[in-house]
Amino acid sequence: MTQAGSRIHPVYAGMQQTIFDVMSGLARELGAINLGQGFPDDSGPPMLIEAAARALREKSNQYPPIGGLAELRDAVAGFYNRRQGLGLTRDNVIITSGATEAIADAVLALVGPGDEVILFQPAYDAYAPMVRRAGGVPVSVPLAPPEWRYCKEALAAAITPSTRAIMFNDPLNPAGTAASESELAMLAEACVAHDLTVISDEVWEDVRFDGSPHRSLRSFPGMESRVVKIGSAGKIFGLTGWKVGWMVADPALAAGLFRAHQFVTATTAPALQWAVAEGLALDQAWFDDRTALWAASRERLRAGLELAGYRVLPNSATWFLCVDLEASGIALSDREFSERLVREAGVASIPVSALFEGDAPKGIVRFCFTKPDAMLADAIARLSAFRESLA
Repeated sequence: MTQAGSRIHPVYAGMQQTIFDVMSGLARELGAINLGQGFPDDSGPPMLIEAAARALREKSNQYPPIGGLAELRDAVAGFYNRRQGLGLTRDNVIITSGATEAIADAVLALVGPGDEVILFQPAYDAYAPMVRRAGGVPVSVPLAPPEWRYCKEALAAAITPSTRAIMFNDPLNPAGTAASESELAMLAEACVAHDLTVISDEVWEDVRFDGSPHRSLRSFPGMESRVVKIGSAGKIFGLTGWKVGWMVADPALAAGLFRAHQFVTATTAPALQWAVAEGLALDQAWFDDRTALWAASRERLRAGLELAGYRVLPNSATWFLCVDLEASGIALSDREFSERLVREAGVASIPVSALFEGDAPKGIVRFCFTKPDAMLADAIARLSAFRESLA
């Protein structure tokens, strides 16, 4: 008799539940403070909420165009033209139901059976399964804490005649770091030399601190025709539940991406698209103020962790700080620490080893800092008491 599990595709049959859902589930079950899964603990910018409500009342609630509303495609192009000088039009933009869908679309459109795809580790845990489901072969290139830098020699060693693409995440989740200009140039030169396509996950592009501007890999010589740039309104505006994302590519490449997209989700809620279009047109001052608020939360958590004796790794972007447990004098692995922390101290975190394939550092833990001041203060007190209990 056929076992039910054998009916499931091998990629999914033995797959574990994603660490984000596991830790958020434990936080809900135990009533813990959730510094694990990355989301701000608020309802989002009021003007965007009102824009979505207005669109629900006054505009269409039926299927929008599959590639996205023209207003939002124009807004995405304009946003990148102003902030990154990319010279885009709506023909470069396809709207998706979040960046994860965009990544899936890009993989389905670009990766075939036997194609090797380079993944820098640590990585969003959706990357490798998506590559395998398309018939591709993930090839891991590990990055090392505390700087998580890209190595020319390691990349060269990973490229073979079967290499088809690179999946690149900048700024890097979970590390909270950003690639340097020289690292970006090195990656671009390798892609041009070996005729590689890049699925460039840039969802954290507008969550950067310390005056560090974002430069897309698409802007480097020879890269316009070979980069799929992926963005996220959820990250830009702190509206993760809206699931509005996009792909940006040259029109010839975008045509193939569109064919994949049309049979994945097809369309995204039109009211949310209209609202995001309004948001992307906001003055620069609005974005500066939002970044300053997140930067203040970053410093609040960093200072609290360091005062409690935790060694915090460098951070220049994203909503996350990482802690080195060994350097903090803690002998537990990251998975043991996260499991005990949520159950004994009521704080959820993410063990970074869960975002590696193969060998991984076993002592790095990630915390999300986009939370209210009182919640961060409570979490810091619990983390301090927990560390003392381990002494």
